Amino acid sequence: MFKLYIIGVSILIIAIIANALVVKIGIKSWYDFIELLNEFGIHAFGKLGIVDYLWLFIGYPFILGFGYWIGSKVHSLLM
Repeated sequence: MFKLYIIGVSILIIAIIANALVVKIGIKSWYDFIELLNEFGIHAFGKLGIVDYLWLFIGYPFILGFGYWIGSKVHSLLM
């Protein structure tokens, strides 16, 4: 259970940092995309650029996976 906690905290920290960086850069985050969906419905997909799509569906999952990997390594160091 401790391993899952360490991995979860690692993913959370990485997600917070990633979201802060994309906001600074001007790329849409999942929070922005959900707001677009609430406002425009299915037409929200037309409001995204190619960089937004690449980030949301390739970059962000990769970064979260990296957070998992970091958490696993931290747990291994602690145990």
